[in-house]
Amino acid sequence: MKAVIINEFGTSDVLKYVECPKPTISAGEVLIRTTYTSVNFADIKNRTGNKAKANFPMILGLDVAGVVEEVFDGNSNFKRGDQVIAFPQNGAYAEYVVAKEQLVFKVPNDVPLEKAAAVPTVLFLSYLLTHQIAPIGTDDSVLIHAASGGVGTMLIQMAKKLGAKKIIGTVSDMKKATIAYELGAHVLTYDDFSAQVNEYTDGQGVNIVFDSIAGNITEESFNCLAPYGTLVQFGNSGGKAGNIKTSDLHNSCRNVKGFSLGTTRASKPEMLQQVAQEMFALLKDESFQVPIANIFNLEDMQKAHDLMESRQHQGKILIKI
Repeated sequence: MKAVIINEFGTSDVLKYVECPKPTISAGEVLIRTTYTSVNFADIKNRTGNKAKANFPMILGLDVAGVVEEVFDGNSNFKRGDQVIAFPQNGAYAEYVVAKEQLVFKVPNDVPLEKAAAVPTVLFLSYLLTHQIAPIGTDDSVLIHAASGGVGTMLIQMAKKLGAKKIIGTVSDMKKATIAYELGAHVLTYDDFSAQVNEYTDGQGVNIVFDSIAGNITEESFNCLAPYGTLVQFGNSGGKAGNIKTSDLHNSCRNVKGFSLGTTRASKPEMLQQVAQEMFALLKDESFQVPIANIFNLEDMQKAHDLMESRQHQGKILIKI
């Protein structure tokens, strides 16, 4: 089979389009013929060595959409020909991948596979964040950092569906504001964003902050987080840790929550199974948009990574295989 591998950490040049052995399955696993995979920021961190442990040759990628090619035995919940999305065990940038059944989800016939392909990571993540980790109510004002990206565009729509009072999104450049604005957010840049948020909320601040950047963005978010508010820290795309003072918490009754979809996939996959049907129901709704920035071929993975790293895209980056 064809796959994209890395033999060392580094720039996008380390991504190599090669021939690899087709993987085999064991009990509780399915073999999937990949139709689409996607690029997530975690792939960049894994490629550069900021996240992954060295285990070369390595196939990157978190999620796939495709068709079940083989099941292990007759007791499987799946059969050959089922359209699915999945979180594979050993990377996703390949024509065939293996996934544990707990992390494979049948795509309903009335959900386009391309639409489903763009969302396994970002929609599961945003659904869990807004419904379980920091449930959004109709009296809540919400701040979403990195609002024009894959997770950000999902979070805006979740907040809107849940009736948030005000939805504010931040972007690095107002050239990227269009998509967040069209989905229903008031859009700001990161320049002195806390003061702008406080002005927009008449000095009240926001009740929930969704932060995937960390560093000084996390720290400044406390300047506009309302009393009893919640900051959810679920990523580190900025590459630096943010420092939180205990005095920012107890006096104001504010709190910080952390969440990782990767940890949840590994430790509590049942959490994903529990919300899968609600997620597919959203995808059936034609008004629920899945913005796609670009679609590349597998052999053009370097270009896909370069676009992700440029931070100039709006929506998801898909790979068609």
